[in-house]
Amino acid sequence: MVRQPSSKMCFCCGRENPIGLRLKFDFDGERVWTTFSPRPPHQGYPGILHGGIAYAILDEVMGRVAIAHNLWMVTARMEVRYRQPIPLDGPLTAVGEIVERKRRLMTARGELRLADGAVAAEAIGTFVEAPAPLQAEWQEGRLGWRVDEDEDTADTEV
Repeated sequence: MVRQPSSKMCFCCGRENPIGLRLKFDFDGERVWTTFSPRPPHQGYPGILHGGIAYAILDEVMGRVAIAHNLWMVTARMEVRYRQPIPLDGPLTAVGEIVERKRRLMTARGELRLADGAVAAEAIGTFVEAPAPLQAEWQEGRLGWRVDEDEDTADTEV
């Protein structure tokens, strides 16, 4: 299992983003996952995680699968099915994996699971390779990405 590096300012993983989620991602060679414990500032309706936050986490965990395979892609289309309200009272696990890869496209799926393992939201996304100049810029910017020394790899497998 490998801990993926974090950027500085990404909303989901940015370690210096003051309003970000500061998620940490692990990769087992096939799937990427993260855990997240939502707090009151992340709610929509009282006590319920805002759907946009759930969407962002799912988008990121699916996009991270591409990065784990050294593919620099962007979301072209994404559909989320919310199966149940997501409470703020426990840890969540997001898991992403590649479903299919064709030429410049990748299809990935993601799940957001409650502490008991129940799927609260699921997503399917189509990702397309970023244009070459943008990929080059990201590769250069990736030099600022790192796994902080105090970040242990998660012990939990999904």
